[in-house]
Amino acid sequence: MKAQFLVFLLRWALNALGFWVAFRLLGTGYDDVDVTAGFWGFLFAGLIFSLVNSLFKPLLVVVSLPAILMTLGLFTIVVNGIIVYISLALAPGVAMSFGNSIITGIILSLVNYIVSAAVEIRRETSRSN
Repeated sequence: MKAQFLVFLLRWALNALGFWVAFRLLGTGYDDVDVTAGFWGFLFAGLIFSLVNSLFKPLLVVVSLPAILMTLGLFTIVVNGIIVYISLALAPGVAMSFGNSIITGIILSLVNYIVSAAVEIRRETSRSN
């Protein structure tokens, strides 16, 4: 249980960092919107994304399963973009267009994949010792 909580904290921190990187690289996608969130705003956005991702993404994947199957899995990129867009709509001080949300979803998927791979490698190493 303690290890799962530490993995959640790691994902939260890296998701917040991923949001910051995405905003630095892509901007908001809007001409008249500026990001007013600071460190705590991105940390809060990372928390919201982590919670929405873990709670609502499985439901959204099941609902969009026909589209995912028809596109051979490529629609999951849009599902990730929807999750990012919803998360940023709930977070104060940050806003992003849907197109940029899809690209941010790709960035955050890579971050979460790296965390999952690192945790799995650590589990295999600790099992073999």
